[in-house]
Amino acid sequence: MTPEAKVKKKVRALLETHGAYYAMPMTGGYGSSGVPDFLVCHKGRFIGIECKANGGKPTALQLFNMERIELAGGTAVVINEDNLNDLVKLLESIQ
Repeated sequence: MTPEAKVKKKVRALLETHGAYYAMPMTGGYGSSGVPDFLVCHKGRFIGIECKANGGKPTALQLFNMERIELAGGTAVVINEDNLNDLVKLLESIQ
């Protein structure tokens, strides 16, 4: 399992623990490149989650899509092995 796959596994577990709906869109071919790894709906809030590992940074296209999510009223975050607790705080802050 790659380091990024390990982060995705932990994010998936957190989303399931909090009862959030999520989808993991495929990229390339028939998918859309740059879409966050997780598209989430939690208590009526839309969240895009991009997972990175080992200090990885989002690409310009990923940042563009995250900005579009924010402009549309959603929340977009980058989660890595060091800030998983930020995702917990975000999910718990939604009323």
